[in-house]
Amino acid sequence: MTEETEVIIVGSRCAGSAAAIALARRGRAVVAVDSAAFPSDTLSTHLFFPHHWAELERLGARERVLDLAPPLHSHGGLGSPGVDVIGRYSPYEGLDHGSCVRRPGLDLALVQTAREAGADVREHTRVTSLLRDGAGRVSGVALRNRQGEQTSITAKLVIGADGRRSTVARLVEAREHHRCENRRMMAYAYYLDAPDARRSLAMQWREGDDLVTVFPCDGGQVVALLMPPVGRAEEFRADAEAAFAAAIDRVPAFAERLTGCTRQSRVYTSVSHPSYFRHSHGPGWALAGDAGHFKDPVTAQGIRDALRFGRLLGEAAAPHLDDPAALDAALAGWEADRDAQCLPMYQWANGLGLAETISPIEYTAYRWFADDPARATELLDVFSRRREPTRVFTPARLLHWVATAARDPRVQNRELWRTLRRDLGREAARAYQAAMFTRRRAASARDVPTCAGTS
Repeated sequence: MTEETEVIIVGSRCAGSAAAIALARRGRAVVAVDSAAFPSDTLSTHLFFPHHWAELERLGARERVLDLAPPLHSHGGLGSPGVDVIGRYSPYEGLDHGSCVRRPGLDLALVQTAREAGADVREHTRVTSLLRDGAGRVSGVALRNRQGEQTSITAKLVIGADGRRSTVARLVEAREHHRCENRRMMAYAYYLDAPDARRSLAMQWREGDDLVTVFPCDGGQVVALLMPPVGRAEEFRADAEAAFAAAIDRVPAFAERLTGCTRQSRVYTSVSHPSYFRHSHGPGWALAGDAGHFKDPVTAQGIRDALRFGRLLGEAAAPHLDDPAALDAALAGWEADRDAQCLPMYQWANGLGLAETISPIEYTAYRWFADDPARATELLDVFSRRREPTRVFTPARLLHWVATAARDPRVQNRELWRTLRRDLGREAARAYQAAMFTRRRAASARDVPTCAGTS
């Protein structure tokens, strides 16, 4: 059996639902399919900043999601030994709170909103292959449902919103033009929070080479997330429970925050999750969310970008579905806009995700931000995408932090200058990567494979 529609979306979680909502609200016929059923969980960080809520507001899903999790009342923080940087979120489109919402409830709320907008969302349905017309343009998908029944649907556009291991990306042979291997793994578990806990505050701490977080989330729970160096993966493979407990013991502030909390889940782990940009459009197809771009999860930006650029993809495509040439141009413009908005955070996340101990310059910067609540808010503004990292971590401030560290008798000058040379080298590499970005993206779209995008 063959059906017809205007857009097929493969994957119905954040990016897929956002694209479906945008298209359906513009009168386009949309079928979204997913191998899962909702509600269901998926491996994910799920901390929200104010700009997450702004995207949910645009999609019409904010009230549904607010019913799941109360907001974190304008506070967030980062800590290192002896220093806590606590600040208030700046308003983003009038919204000044964060939150932490587990994926089963969040994804169900998005699917419900998509159906309400008029999208046909089908669960327990997998894509087995793509259909192409005589010119090679993608023109639909072949599907199989849970009962093993096979069908096909023709469409003017196929959107792959099916995650890092995207079937659509594989079938169209989408190439990466930038890639960075993760230096930290993830391990997390859910706890029932203590009655007197600081549920208005999301915190992240660094101590030694450990990076840990505690985020209050829906259901009266907190998610405790560890991001140790990937070199500790064998400890977690051998005994995840023991390795998780040992990490808690290594970070006193983390252990104190979890005092009185009762673990409710097993320990979930992810060892390999490299960040990348993939070429994300072609004749009759596009890649949204993690299918096209993935950042190191240390900055918790994936859900927001999936919502935002899924929605913007739907908005860009909707007027041009009846004109293939105009549609291809709109998809190219959408991808260029996505990459321009995401590259600064991609680079910053890759830096934060390095498995290193806190350098003298970083520790001095922590103290500088902690000294003034307005400075702490500037730092949180980077996570909320109100400021680019380069506007907060400026050369003038770097010089001030270096000079302050040099006057600190606890800091060894040899280590300080080694760190400075390292950081200046990384900044030069960042600037070169940004300058070459467009050229390498263009190379990824050519028929001849290229290895130019491996950094």
